[in-house]
Amino acid sequence: MLDAFRAILDGDEPPPPGSPAPSEEELTRALQVMLKGQCVYAATPGIGRSYELARHYAPFFRDYFACLGYRFEVAHRDQMVFLSLPPDGVRHDAQSERLRKDETLVLLALRLAYEEGLRDSRVATDGTVDCTTDDIADSIRSAARSDPPDEARLIEILRLFARKGALRLGERDRLERVTPLTVMPGIAVLSPDAWMDQVRAWAAAGEGRGPAG
Repeated sequence: MLDAFRAILDGDEPPPPGSPAPSEEELTRALQVMLKGQCVYAATPGIGRSYELARHYAPFFRDYFACLGYRFEVAHRDQMVFLSLPPDGVRHDAQSERLRKDETLVLLALRLAYEEGLRDSRVATDGTVDCTTDDIADSIRSAARSDPPDEARLIEILRLFARKGALRLGERDRLERVTPLTVMPGIAVLSPDAWMDQVRAWAAAGEGRGPAG
């Protein structure tokens, strides 16, 4: 793996069209961005060339993260690169920690909001769906028959998932006391179908903590 890393830096692997080979700092940063963000887009701010490098050197990124037990994938249509987490087996990374109940419910509501947008043909050309914090709260009440977290806690949880590439938060409307948000295609990575089935069963059982995130 170190040989493959060095081959990219030395230009033995063709660089992206019209761009130089990455520096060691750029390539290391791209790997770190993937680990931290999980779902990374061409338009993700503050990541430099990380998206471009991950997409172009996909075989290297795929092999590197396979050593860590992750599956690296490129979604060209959504201009997204992402890590799929193993659904089973023993994990020791920070993301293996179980979500709190309110975090699980918010993630469920985000996935439902995205599915509703797909069903109602409200998907933008970049594969995103717009909604508001009120929509998320209403979805928690109706789908999980549970009270949503208060506004401050809801925003805190949304920011958590925004860092993982599940959504973008807009500016809060002070008069309406609502915050617009854009659900990203990465929501399906953070809440895959198998996880959704577990959450529905968990919500029906009324347990205290959600499935692993």
